[in-house]
Amino acid sequence: MRNLVATALGVAVSLFHIQAAHAFYIPGFSIKSYTEGEQLPVLVNKVYSDNTQLQFGYYDLPFVCPPTGEQHSGILSGKNVPLNLGEVLRGDRIKTSDIDLKMGQDMECAMLCTRDLTRSDVERAKDLVEEGYVVEWIVDNLPGATSFVTTDKSKKYYAAGFKLGSVDFTSAGEQRTLLNNHHTIVVVGFEVYPKSIGVDTPMNDAGCPFDMQHITHNLELKVPPKGEDYNDEDAARPITSVRYTYSVYFREDESIEWSRRWDLYFVNQEDGNRIHWLAIINSLTICGLLTGIVAIIFAKTIRADIKGYKDLKSEEAMIKLKRNKTASPGLASVEKPGGAGLLSATGEAGQIDGGADYDDNDDDDDGDEAFEDASGWKLLHSDVFRTPAYGYLLAALVGSGVQLLLMALGLVLLSAFGVLNPSFRGGFISVGMGLFVFNGLFSGYFSARVFKTLDGQSWRRNALVTALFVPGLLFGIVFLLNLFVWAEASSTAIPFSTLLALVVLWLCIQVPLVYAGSWYGFNNSAGWEHPTKATSIPRQVPSQTWYLRPIQMILFAGLIPFAIIFIELLFVFRSVWQDKSGYYYVFGFLAVVSLILLVAVAEVTIMTVFMQLCAENHDWWWRSFLLNITGFVSSMLFFGYSLMACCIYGLLTGTVGFLSAYAFIRRIYGAIKVD
Repeated sequence: MRNLVATALGVAVSLFHIQAAHAFYIPGFSIKSYTEGEQLPVLVNKVYSDNTQLQFGYYDLPFVCPPTGEQHSGILSGKNVPLNLGEVLRGDRIKTSDIDLKMGQDMECAMLCTRDLTRSDVERAKDLVEEGYVVEWIVDNLPGATSFVTTDKSKKYYAAGFKLGSVDFTSAGEQRTLLNNHHTIVVVGFEVYPKSIGVDTPMNDAGCPFDMQHITHNLELKVPPKGEDYNDEDAARPITSVRYTYSVYFREDESIEWSRRWDLYFVNQEDGNRIHWLAIINSLTICGLLTGIVAIIFAKTIRADIKGYKDLKSEEAMIKLKRNKTASPGLASVEKPGGAGLLSATGEAGQIDGGADYDDNDDDDDGDEAFEDASGWKLLHSDVFRTPAYGYLLAALVGSGVQLLLMALGLVLLSAFGVLNPSFRGGFISVGMGLFVFNGLFSGYFSARVFKTLDGQSWRRNALVTALFVPGLLFGIVFLLNLFVWAEASSTAIPFSTLLALVVLWLCIQVPLVYAGSWYGFNNSAGWEHPTKATSIPRQVPSQTWYLRPIQMILFAGLIPFAIIFIELLFVFRSVWQDKSGYYYVFGFLAVVSLILLVAVAEVTIMTVFMQLCAENHDWWWRSFLLNITGFVSSMLFFGYSLMACCIYGLLTGTVGFLSAYAFIRRIYGAIKVD
């Protein structure tokens, strides 16, 4: 136990320092250098909020400056920047802006445009500001950031994005909604300081305030009441105008190296490292207790049962041999026809020496009495490997679980070693999709082997179910949610062309790989052999204790893996759903906790399945798969994509649990097999 703790902590420290040392950059990604006066492209992406899941493309907003189509940095403004699959799926819509940014050249103030807003435009701006939306611009692959300092003023850190506007209150307590229409850009890094400048602020000939540091009037978003004769012409008439301006300042920070520039986005998260270590200690404690319980099961209960059983059978064999010698002095030994042992469960009598009858029914009865006196699990030798109902579906789910498990392991390891990082925008999703499609080969292989083990005949049917069931379920959830997001005109909606591309990846690449893996697994690999055979008539399952019933056992068993992962899961969910301006980066901790989780899932499944076998219940196949699914459902905080995440988690842990329980049962029943 002490060695296990030391090893796990060593791995955690190593992975954490590896990912910190490589500073989140793709191997081979070189520094981009700019000469004095060279134009830097300013890219606009989207607006998003921590209070809602809907995102919108920046240029899709009706109250911002639209692109003019002029050339900037060799690219026309408003032109779409090519995106990878991950960027599209995460809602990015990156375009070139009209902001003129030249390396090393400060600009005190420049006019961008004047935009006339209708009533609906003002209402839309007001709603987005009040919902806390922030803007994402990009320069040199860095997101525009809001700068902060720690409370002790010892460290500076960034929060990605800057506010679209703000809400404050007058001295009379009335709420005001202000729109930020001036942006001060500080390079390098890429800091943006927005301001709200009203039309009543004194302006110079260039349309900029005389005193940028002291703004006396803000731009308040006011929606006038509708008159009695309000009509469509009034709705199309502008009610206010907004003047957009910007300033540029180049300020080099020699305290930060280029390779460490992303560190500023994570300084404010360093205090969370203590919580990550707490998660690891919590996980190791629970896993250690499980390991002790499983060790006791193996070392004392099972080993003692097997030793007692073998001693008893040896004694019975000697008595039997002496009895046969007394009955037939000419016989030196007695052998059952075909060498069948006690656990063959055939129940047939054989002929010995051409005519002497040999009946082993008494031997089986004596063995069953010995089993009943010892423990109930040995009574199931003729039923424990009975083919379960819907075995073809179980095989398909196990295959898909292996596919998702390999994908998750690949993503965590690549992220822990710094290959997948924030600078590789959309890389996590893109690589994840690639790993999922490629691992269809292993999905088909493992599904076919399980299917063949369960006496399946049509491997093509099994391959079709494996290739279509789980991916089809996930695609159906995405498509259904996408219908609602399309209605909101959100950039979170997946474009129809991207959906077609996903279908092509699925049907034209993943499905053939599943078929290839299934063909090889079914025709060139043998099914797993069972140490005992099933009888034709199943054993009746006795009445079960309340905590061994399916629903209760599934819930109780699922709570243990959830207790291990929930702290780290909180950080992941917060990064994905709440703090969209932040990045989850501690994949070293996640890798260690995930490894502990897999060990714990295997152990808790073995423990609960053994309890079920001791209660003489041989229906373990589906229960071993479901033990780790429902427990996580209790933690489901979101619908839609969170439901999909729950399904993926269930398949991962369910597959680990099933394979662990299957290996455990084959091992213990193989140990009591009599040759």
